[in-house]
Amino acid sequence: MEVVSLTASTDPDAARKRDALLRDIAASADPSSFWLGRASEVAWQRVPTRGLDAADAPTYRWFADGTLNITESALDRHIAQGNGERIALVWLSEDLTERRECTYAALLAMVGQAANALRARGIGVGDRVVIYMPLVLEAMVAMLACARIGAVHSVVYAGLGASALRSRIEDAGARAVIIADYGMRRGGRTDLLAIGREALAEGCATVTDAFVLRRDRNAALPSLGARTVLDYADACATQAHEAPFAIVEAEHPLFLLYTSGTTGKPKGVVHVHGGYAVGVAYHMRTFVDVRPGERYFATSDIGWIVGHSCMVYGPLMRGLTTVFREGGLDHPSPGVLYDAIARERIGALFTAPTALRFLMKYGNEQARARDLSSLRWVMCAGEPLNPEVYTWARRELCGDTRGNVGDNWWQTEAAAPCVGTPPGFAAKLGTVGLALPGVHLRIVRPDGTNADAGEAGALYVTAPFPHLFRTVWGDDERFRASWDEHGYRTGDAGIRDEDGYVTILGRTDDVIQIAGHRIGSAEIENALLEHPHVAEAAAIGIPDPLKGEILVCFVTLRVGAPVPDDATAHFGKHLRATFGPIAVLAKATIAAALPKTRSGKIMRRVLRARELGLDEGDISTLDA
Repeated sequence: MEVVSLTASTDPDAARKRDALLRDIAASADPSSFWLGRASEVAWQRVPTRGLDAADAPTYRWFADGTLNITESALDRHIAQGNGERIALVWLSEDLTERRECTYAALLAMVGQAANALRARGIGVGDRVVIYMPLVLEAMVAMLACARIGAVHSVVYAGLGASALRSRIEDAGARAVIIADYGMRRGGRTDLLAIGREALAEGCATVTDAFVLRRDRNAALPSLGARTVLDYADACATQAHEAPFAIVEAEHPLFLLYTSGTTGKPKGVVHVHGGYAVGVAYHMRTFVDVRPGERYFATSDIGWIVGHSCMVYGPLMRGLTTVFREGGLDHPSPGVLYDAIARERIGALFTAPTALRFLMKYGNEQARARDLSSLRWVMCAGEPLNPEVYTWARRELCGDTRGNVGDNWWQTEAAAPCVGTPPGFAAKLGTVGLALPGVHLRIVRPDGTNADAGEAGALYVTAPFPHLFRTVWGDDERFRASWDEHGYRTGDAGIRDEDGYVTILGRTDDVIQIAGHRIGSAEIENALLEHPHVAEAAAIGIPDPLKGEILVCFVTLRVGAPVPDDATAHFGKHLRATFGPIAVLAKATIAAALPKTRSGKIMRRVLRARELGLDEGDISTLDA
C-alpha cells in the first residue's frame, strides 16, 4: 500500500467562492439525465430527447436523435445574438511585434470562404483532411471550415517529422492536406513544407489535393507529385463569405487526433459533433470559468487536445476572446509571456506545469516588473503540478489574494477536464483535485477490488460521458481493448484520499510524458529502428523536475556497424529527423544486449530500474 501525504491545503476566499460558476461538484447518480440537461448549452437543428444509448457498450452513443453542426454554436449563434463585433481571436507573433485580431463576424466569413474552397475541390461530409500548420489564425479557420462542411479534420502537431506525419495521413485515409510553408520558433523558421513534401513523397495515395499557406508570398508553389496543389489564401479569397453548415447526426465524427498508445502505431482518437460539443461547452463554462468578453490566453498548440478544446471549440462556443501566440515561451526574452498578459489584460491563463517551472527558473523579477493585475485564474494540465510551483504561481502570477491556481487532469480520449480543482474550491497541494460533475472514477487494485483511501491503483472512468472518445479510427478492436469490467482504463495510476481528492501517480503503460506530450515508447523505438545501424531499441522515461520525464534510449547495433562517438547526439539527430523535435533525447546508450523476458519482450522496467540506480529487489515496483 502506498500513502501520499499532502503538504498543505489552500482555501479560496469568500469572494472567489461567491464568484465561481461551479458551486456543486457532486457527481450525478444518473449520467444520462445529467448530460441531457446540459445539451441545451449548444445549438441544435433537431433537439435531442435521448441521452445515453448503451446498447452496444462500450461503443456508447449520445443524443442519437439530435442533429447539429458544432460551428453553429461556435460562430453563427453569436452573430444571431448581436455579438458579431465581439473579438473572437487574437494572434500574437513570437516577439509581439505583430498582432492580428478578428471578430466573430469576420471569423465566420473567413470560415465560410475556407469551407467553400474545400467544397470546390469536392471535399465534403466524411472526408478526412490533415492540417499541418503552426499556431496561426489560418489553422484555426481550417479546422472550423472542415467542421462546417462535415469533413473530419486531423491536426498534426507542426513539429512532428515526416515519418510521423506520413503515418497519420495514411491511417486517416486523408483526402486532402493543408500545410503551411513554415512556422516560427525561437526566432527561426521551421521548414514545414519540406517535411510535408517528404511525407507525401512516398505513399499517402488517398491524398488528391494539397492546400499550401504561403506565409512567404514570394515563394513558388511546390510540386507534390500528381496531386493538385493550391495556394490556400488564393483559394479562399475567390470564394463567397457565406457557407451553409452541413447538418449532421450527433454521432458524426468531428475530428481525429492521434495520440501515443502502447503499440508503435499511434491511435486516431475519434470525437463527434454532438457529445464533444456538449461536454466541452459545459466544462468550459464551469471549470475553465471564463466569462464572455473576458480575455483568455492558452499556451498550448492546436496539435494537442487542449488546443482543440480550450483554444478553438470551447472558447468559441462560450463566446470568449482567446489570445494565442506562436513561438517559444521565453523568446525573445524571459518576460515575453508576462508582456503578452499585461498588454492584452488577460483574465485567465491555461498552461502546463512545465511552462510554469520553466518561468520559475528565471526568478521572480520578470513577473514583478509587469502589471499582471488582470490575471485572476491560472489553470494547469499535462503533468502533475507540484506544491512549489503552485505556491510560486499563486504568489507571483495571481498576487496570492487576487486570484487562484487550479490543477486538472484529462486526456486526448476525454476531451475536457475530468479531475480538477475549480476556482471556488480548496486546493490540496500535491493533488489534482476532485472528480468533476458528470465524471465517475474508480481506483482499482491489481486484484480488481476498490482501493482504500490513500492506496494506489489503476485509474478508471466507470461511467461514459458524452465527450469521451467513440473509437480508434479504423480499429474498433483496439478501442474495445481499452475497456474491461471496471470501465475505461485510462492507463494512469492514481490515489484518492479520504476527502475524494485525487493524485495522479503516472502511467501504468509504456507511454512517456515529456512536458505534457504523450509519446509512446514503441513509436520512438520504431523511429530508432529506421536507422540503418540499429538492430534493437528500447525507450524509457526517467523522472525530471522540469519536464516531468525525459527520454532515455538504449540501442544495440547491427553486426559491423560503426559505433558513434557521441551516441546521444547521433541518435538524437536521427530522432529529430524521423519523429520530430518533441522527442528530445536526453541520453542514448549503446548496449550489447537488451534485457528480455523468455518470450522475447524487452523489459523496459529493468532498464528503468538500472537507470535510476535501484536494487534488483525494487524492479518489481516499476511496471509503470
